[in-house]
Amino acid sequence: MKIAILAGDGIGPEIITQAVRVLEALKSDGLKFELEPGLLGGCAVDAAGEPFPEATRRLVAEADAAILGAVGGPRYDVLPRQLRPEQGLLGIRKMLGLFANLRPAVLYPELANASTLKPEIVAGLDILIVRELTGDIYFGEPRGIELRDGQRVGFNTMIYSEAEISRIAHVAFRAARKRKRKLCSVDKMNVLECTQLWRDVVVETAKDYPEVELSHMLVDNAAMQLVRNPGQFDVMVTGNMFGDILSDEASMLTGSIGMLPSASLDDKNKGLYEPIHGSAPDIAGKDVANPLATILSAAMMLRYTFDQEAAAGRIENAVKRVLAQGYRTQDIYEPGMKKVGTAEMGDAVLANI
Repeated sequence: MKIAILAGDGIGPEIITQAVRVLEALKSDGLKFELEPGLLGGCAVDAAGEPFPEATRRLVAEADAAILGAVGGPRYDVLPRQLRPEQGLLGIRKMLGLFANLRPAVLYPELANASTLKPEIVAGLDILIVRELTGDIYFGEPRGIELRDGQRVGFNTMIYSEAEISRIAHVAFRAARKRKRKLCSVDKMNVLECTQLWRDVVVETAKDYPEVELSHMLVDNAAMQLVRNPGQFDVMVTGNMFGDILSDEASMLTGSIGMLPSASLDDKNKGLYEPIHGSAPDIAGKDVANPLATILSAAMMLRYTFDQEAAAGRIENAVKRVLAQGYRTQDIYEPGMKKVGTAEMGDAVLANI
């Protein structure tokens, strides 16, 4: 199993180090990894003059999967857009055809008090949001800003093809089949023809999955229901823009984005795995960042790309035990717990593998 290790910027190298330690520990199970580092984001700009250099392109093309820390930082904001770290992330998604973004939002019982919602509202929260990642208004053409009748006008195009909708729907239905067999498709079909097509295609795709209960919800109602009664959802599937917003909203129900992993997959389950949080340059190098989301991203990689369910479960159970033992980084700390840094949290997970 060849894995590209992309540490990235800010706290990226610190949290990636802990995920690599966990992967190395699993070699005792007989798993064979070939781990190769590469540059992506701001560090690539610094070293090679571009956020997604040719050497990294070759590396990720040859690898079976890639795990990323985070990219970006305010000092890069003054660069031309094509040289900003985020262009490296968009570039790798486009090059590898990573169209399916999977974001689990799980509330660990020990962290119930960290959520901004009442514990009884978020108790047992376990949602998987499946977001289409390469289409929609973010990539649709035409787009731009132009002068019309003496004033500037900005425009973007929301567009989806039948094939794009069908393939993400299949991913969501297959995920739902492995969970509680409930899928909620989110659209805005009452006013947007593009999402009327979305609903039509999802309904057609559902015929291949009679064992999965399909429901539909308008996006504004879905946003409300996530904070009103999140327990009603199991798997949600939606387009790029709606998924961007709803997955961030769902992440905050869990109390800390430092706990949430993600996967971006192609049609053969080759993937890029990363925590959903950013590079947090303000705490970089201080040994205070939470590495658990990155460690859990490694578990997702073992499950979805390599079909190593037992190894993925070992990592996830180790994280559960660490939380039960009271270990907390500063983002999830509360009085009475054991406050630890990035490396010490990694030590605790390793001790429970």
